[in-house]
Amino acid sequence: MAADPTLTDLTPNQRLRRLELTVTRRLDGLLHGERRGLLPGPGSEPAGSREYRPGEDEVRRMDWSVTARTTVPHVREVDADRELTTWLLVDASPSMEYGTAELDKRELAVAAVAAIGFLTAGAGNRLGAQVLTPYGLHRVPARGGRSHLVGLLRGLLAAPRQAGEPDGHRTADEVDLSAALAAVHRTANRRGLVVVISDFLDGLPDDPRSPATWERPLRRLSVRHQVLAVEVVDPRELELPDVGLITLADPETGRRREVWTGDPGLRERYAAAAAAQRDQLRQALRRAGATHLALRTDRDWAADIVRHVHTQRRLALAPAAPRRGGAA
Repeated sequence: MAADPTLTDLTPNQRLRRLELTVTRRLDGLLHGERRGLLPGPGSEPAGSREYRPGEDEVRRMDWSVTARTTVPHVREVDADRELTTWLLVDASPSMEYGTAELDKRELAVAAVAAIGFLTAGAGNRLGAQVLTPYGLHRVPARGGRSHLVGLLRGLLAAPRQAGEPDGHRTADEVDLSAALAAVHRTANRRGLVVVISDFLDGLPDDPRSPATWERPLRRLSVRHQVLAVEVVDPRELELPDVGLITLADPETGRRREVWTGDPGLRERYAAAAAAQRDQLRQALRRAGATHLALRTDRDWAADIVRHVHTQRRLALAPAAPRRGGAA
């Protein structure tokens, strides 16, 4: 199926309708009744008890009969997934304004929000968001229902475009991805799903041996929640075309530099540096315990999400490898 037409010339309502149709026609039903392995959340079917873990378990799930019998706090174990709370962290910083294909990175991020939102919608499920803007974090409380999701998408689509500051300095209220992840950790008290949608370029060090600034707070989220990292990338961030003299601009700082792309050596060095950066990013996400989904502005994003879902299901259904030294 051909990629969706560009959305830039449509009104926010028309773009929202286009996204909803894409999701419902191509992705609807994909997760229905089969969240386990992809979107695990706290369930409601009893499956025994275990000791209470302070700071991790909810008091409302205390198993009081077992606690009274053993004099040690216990909580109910659960199997079936019935209610899911999903928290989205959406990167709307200036670097997400870039795009050279059918969509720009910001539009692709909104498409990912639409897919996650519509596919996790259901009775008892709730969706909340933290939007990282140049002027600070905008929080959308976790609520259920289609109207709540539509309002979130409409706000993301209608938000004004932002440009980087020419002097390269942040505004007084601006926060980085690391601080935004810490804010999600403070907000998402209930175990569930956290989806981080970003290009993850903020805080990625030049030295690949050094951790990204956002790696530790992302790992903290992975301890309690299932974390899905949706990486949004444009093809021109991976390689330069041979188009002569061009001006490259840093979207975060506004700084510009003229580059002669007719030099094959320059293009090769650019591609090699970009590949090394993407590998550095993949390793950082792996160390942080996040599931990685890469979406490109020049690819069929819906098909990529479908492939990711099927891959996660196969992994979830695969038999666990035996522990070293244990029985096969």
